[in-house]
Amino acid sequence: MVRVGQLQRGAAGLQDGDPSAGRGERGPFGQAEDVAVEAQRLVVVVRRDDETEFTDGGCVGHACSMGIAGVEQLNLPTGAGHSSLPRASRPRVSPVRRRPRNRSPRRSADHARGRTLRADVHRQLPGGTVLSTLAGAATRRPLTVICLWVVFLLLGFGLGTGVFGKLSDDVPDVPGTESDMADDYLSGISSTGESVTAVVAGESVSDAVLRAEVERTVAEVREIAGVAAVPNPYGTPGLVARDGQALVIPVTFEGGLSDDAEEEATDAAAARIQRIDAPDVHVSGGELLGRQLGERAQEDVKNAELISLPVVLALLLVVFGGLRAAALPLVIAVSGIAGAFLALFAFSQVTDISVYAIQVTTMLGLGLAVDYALLMLVRFREERRHAESAEELVEAVHRTVAAAGRTVLFSGLTVAVSLTGLLVFPSVFLRSMGLAVAAVVVIDMLAAVTLLPALLTRFGGKITPSRAKDQGSKDQGEEGRGEEGRLFARLARFATRRRIAVLVTVVPALLVLALPVTGMRIAIGDARQLPSSTEARQLYDTVGAHFPPGTGVSPVTVVLKPGTDPATADRIRALSPTAESRALPGGHTVLELQPPGSVDGKAATGLVERIREVRGDDPVEVTGVAARLVDFRAMLGERAPWAALTVLAGIFVLLFAFTGSVLIPLRTIATTLLSLGASLGVVVWVFQDGHLAGLLGAEGLGALSLTAPPLIVAIAFGLAMDYELFILARMREARQRSGDDQEAVVTGLRRSGRVVTCAALLLAVVFGAFMTGGFSPILQIGLGLTLAVLIDATVVRMLLVPATMALLGRRAWWAPRPLRRAHERFGLRDAL
Repeated sequence: MVRVGQLQRGAAGLQDGDPSAGRGERGPFGQAEDVAVEAQRLVVVVRRDDETEFTDGGCVGHACSMGIAGVEQLNLPTGAGHSSLPRASRPRVSPVRRRPRNRSPRRSADHARGRTLRADVHRQLPGGTVLSTLAGAATRRPLTVICLWVVFLLLGFGLGTGVFGKLSDDVPDVPGTESDMADDYLSGISSTGESVTAVVAGESVSDAVLRAEVERTVAEVREIAGVAAVPNPYGTPGLVARDGQALVIPVTFEGGLSDDAEEEATDAAAARIQRIDAPDVHVSGGELLGRQLGERAQEDVKNAELISLPVVLALLLVVFGGLRAAALPLVIAVSGIAGAFLALFAFSQVTDISVYAIQVTTMLGLGLAVDYALLMLVRFREERRHAESAEELVEAVHRTVAAAGRTVLFSGLTVAVSLTGLLVFPSVFLRSMGLAVAAVVVIDMLAAVTLLPALLTRFGGKITPSRAKDQGSKDQGEEGRGEEGRLFARLARFATRRRIAVLVTVVPALLVLALPVTGMRIAIGDARQLPSSTEARQLYDTVGAHFPPGTGVSPVTVVLKPGTDPATADRIRALSPTAESRALPGGHTVLELQPPGSVDGKAATGLVERIREVRGDDPVEVTGVAARLVDFRAMLGERAPWAALTVLAGIFVLLFAFTGSVLIPLRTIATTLLSLGASLGVVVWVFQDGHLAGLLGAEGLGALSLTAPPLIVAIAFGLAMDYELFILARMREARQRSGDDQEAVVTGLRRSGRVVTCAALLLAVVFGAFMTGGFSPILQIGLGLTLAVLIDATVVRMLLVPATMALLGRRAWWAPRPLRRAHERFGLRDAL
């Protein structure tokens, strides 16, 4: 075997004018092997009896192509080419004798044995590591692995789809805040439970026939088991519209009902009200609203899958040129969808799941699964070019897992770390979203490094390998690359040569796009965020058309505990002309103040803040939707810096572990923040300011959805790290092969540009498909993520990354000596 040390001594000997120093020992075939190495270029001469082979190219890749095992990394001196060596000491190479295409059985067997010993540019999978264990299990027992994933799919689509019946549209709580504690207190002492609201409109409600039917319906609903109160709208002020064309019927249910009893009572009341003979009858709210939204979410997810999967398949057919290779990412994508359902169903057993969570996790599960499978398949098709027998095919799968699998694992880790920022917030909704999406990412990772290798072991022999003119062989230069490779190479060379011009053009442009973020507002929103076809939205629009603004807006609720100064209570009552008071057990008093305008408008939130100012030190607590919004905003402002610090520190550590550099992580974080700010700025400009919102089927609501910004930031940051790792993996590989930092940037972008662009396009297709549902928060999140991946994969990764890497030069890979030693010892690339 020719060892690294021998190759290094050979290089030193050549520089000293001693060609004999490069002579190797007996090789793996038992014949003498002569190895001559010069700086930056490796010339390997292998003599096997009557055969002579010669390769010339990048050191590691071409040592591998000659069947020399154990070559991991060569640190050869630079600047010593053929011309720098004395003529007498330059290596003389025997002529290359090409082998005939029709090999004899003995020669083919020797050839296969040699290929089995081929080392990859990445290190061989060391025994006992996570990747080697997973790859070994997938290739040794592929049918077992496939069957286990089939069971997982059945669980996901069988048990996991039960989450659609457990969705809610409640305002996210912040445990421990004043509004949350006051709400818990009121819920504990209240004798009533949920309520639903019905609106009857479309004709004069003073019509005798309609009035008789409404009053008869009210009487029948009161008799339904579990119903606590149903006021007669004709005898209750404010329930009949001033124009006489609509009326409202509120139905309140008893407190303490079981879920089944409440569902039965709600369905019975809604069914009876909907039998009223009027042009417009709409019922929604409470438990009924949650089920209506769940049914709509299930329909939207189904439609998004029906739209996205065929488009994704068509794009994959263009990328791979064959149905077999294009179908495999869809298998992984289906696994991601099943994982999303199962993860959310598990979390629904311990916490409330938002109607928006199912769509966010599903589109991430689908999109990332396709991304990871795409990366693995592109690498496998490269390795497949050298595999002819079944053993070589298995070896190609192992090399794919060793290279692309490691990148997938690091990529998944960075996405998961980005989502840990959501765990810093005390909101149960944000924490559950972070954990659910992280669980989906882990499932996608496992599918990519277990299910996909198993499928490749069984069916990979039927997948057409990549052509040399598409991917370029390792011993070809720039002119041997495909058209796409040359395009990305030219782009990289332009960015590296015009790096200052690129920076002064791209950076200000992204900053301009990010300017609207400075005026960003968040709000709870109302039924206008829902699609116009939903029952809740139709009820909202009907009430808004016939009743004064603010009708039906949740009041600001004030709990006056024993010991409250009567003067304080009077000052609070004076803040609203519609204050209503009622006594509760234990000496407590509840005031309900009706704010003008919307529940998240300045009037409502300002009323909450004024109440908290005038109460002084008295035991007074404020709750209600507006109060919960105020507390949620305060929580975001307090915890956001800590969340950002947690994410940035975690990303820095992971990128350092991947690259061994301290400057590359800092550069990556800076460029990612630019793309993130630009995409979020466009979202604010569209949905908050109302520009072009109508083209997306939305309205300018004056604010973003409460949870959209933190979710966009967390997920988009992780996706940006995804593409960064794709490119860095190729750059590091090229740098290890050539030792040329500038050329490594060009080569890395050339080899990864197509994958990154295709991955971003596929994700954009998935996000766009989910935006067809019409839920405003999903539109905001979908547009933000689509813009983030497209801006990041094009402008940032194709221009800013090569420009900044060229500006840093060799310093880009720098780290202080103590950190270098720590990376050599604890670098995750060696542990995975």
